Amino acid sequence: MSSINLNLLVCGFILSILVLVNTQTVHRRFEYKYSFKPPYLAQKDGSVPFWEYGGNAIASSENVRLAPSLRSQKGAIWAKNPINFDWWEVDIMFKVTGRGRIGADGLAFWYTTTRGDYTGDVFGSSDRWNGLGIIFDSFDNDNKHNNPYIMAVLNDGTKVFDHKSDGSQQLLSGCLRDFRNKPFPTRARIEYYMNTLTVYFHNGMTNNEADYELCFRSENVILPRGGLFGLSAATGGLADDHDVIHFLTTSLHSTQQQGAGQQMSADEQQRLAQEYQEYQQKLQQQKDDYKKEHPDEVRDKDEFEDWFESDGQREFRQIWQGVMSLQDTLRDLNKKVDEVIGKQTNSLSLLSAVYSHTQGQPLQPVQPGQQPAQIPGLPIGRHDWDALVTNNQLMINTIAELKGFIIEVSRKSDALIAAGGGAAAGAGAINPQFLSEMRDSITQVKQAVAGVAQRLTVAPQVAAPSQLNCPNVSCVSFTGLLVVIASQLTIMFFYSLYKERKEAQAKKFF
Repeated sequence: MSSINLNLLVCGFILSILVLVNTQTVHRRFEYKYSFKPPYLAQKDGSVPFWEYGGNAIASSENVRLAPSLRSQKGAIWAKNPINFDWWEVDIMFKVTGRGRIGADGLAFWYTTTRGDYTGDVFGSSDRWNGLGIIFDSFDNDNKHNNPYIMAVLNDGTKVFDHKSDGSQQLLSGCLRDFRNKPFPTRARIEYYMNTLTVYFHNGMTNNEADYELCFRSENVILPRGGLFGLSAATGGLADDHDVIHFLTTSLHSTQQQGAGQQMSADEQQRLAQEYQEYQQKLQQQKDDYKKEHPDEVRDKDEFEDWFESDGQREFRQIWQGVMSLQDTLRDLNKKVDEVIGKQTNSLSLLSAVYSHTQGQPLQPVQPGQQPAQIPGLPIGRHDWDALVTNNQLMINTIAELKGFIIEVSRKSDALIAAGGGAAAGAGAINPQFLSEMRDSITQVKQAVAGVAQRLTVAPQVAAPSQLNCPNVSCVSFTGLLVVIASQLTIMFFYSLYKERKEAQAKKFF
């Protein structure tokens, strides 16, 4: 039993050692000699430092256009020097844009042992390459509707790329991603570490630099050492602009490699320390000589001390700026609150003046700083207001009915006058039917006036409070007005009949 426990402990110890060995920290270092980026990508003479381009490629200060949107264009850019590290990571920012719904042909990233052509057959580079090619294919040659497509193709220098099948039988791995006509530049991050090839893709739908998604990962990928980086693009019958904005290379080093690289002999360390001391003494001697030659320009503090701020000063400055911003915000809020209070005070003053005027008191303006008079509760209740509204509505409906009835009476009166005039002219007397209709119309007018007066008398009235007495003014009541109007209509009606009768009698003598 004890031997079994001992074996388990030994196995656990060995396993922990293996885990520690495999989980090594990766050290990253930016390699500027294998990179390019704006804003000064190309020099004044059009060259790109540490790179060479050719074919139809055009370099500017902001990007490298590998292939313009013209038919049958090819171009490429290659690093001048091979890399001197084993593991690396490349970040490519590019844009593929065109006016068509589909484009052609695509763009490719290369890691090969030799520099390819600038007008080659495989997306602007040479065929039968020795190394790795990451191809961003935008045209569907095999008509399988699987483009745009990103794929990795390995070649040992003997294989010919199959364009008809879009390299589907030769690819190592790939993913279906659309990289054409995006609102933001698309990005690809290609990592090769410990014989594992990983490709991440940014679809260009956002400007978030960390918005990557995994395209594919392949293990046990053996690439030749000391290769060259390159980019190429090509167009065919369809054409897109293939622009590369930046190409950033980072070398990856494990802990063991970093430790081995930092090892140096004691003599070398002593020599470097002695050189550093000599340089410091020489620099101090030059400062002292300058101060002796220019005594008027000697400063108490260091020459560059005022140009920089310490961490404490920066933190204090940020805190001070935040406090001042809060103070400005509070000041603005205080002003707005004062404005609101002033408007409320003016409103209360106006209401107090109106209420004082209803009580029979003269309007008195409120002096500055004086509190406005408080408005007591009005003695009119909710039911009184409802009764008043109902009474007003009843009056409006009654007036509308009376108006319609008067119009109808006027129309019938005109018809009766016309009929009576014709009868008087023919027979010299008033038609009995005309007199009966006239009598019925007058009776209806009297009944309508009496009904209106009765409804106005029965309708609920709102008792005016003693505090709100209306001024004593002699006004004609509504019933009296209706009676006067009815009397005038009756008199006018009889006068028109009398006039028509006289005219009919006068016509007999002619």
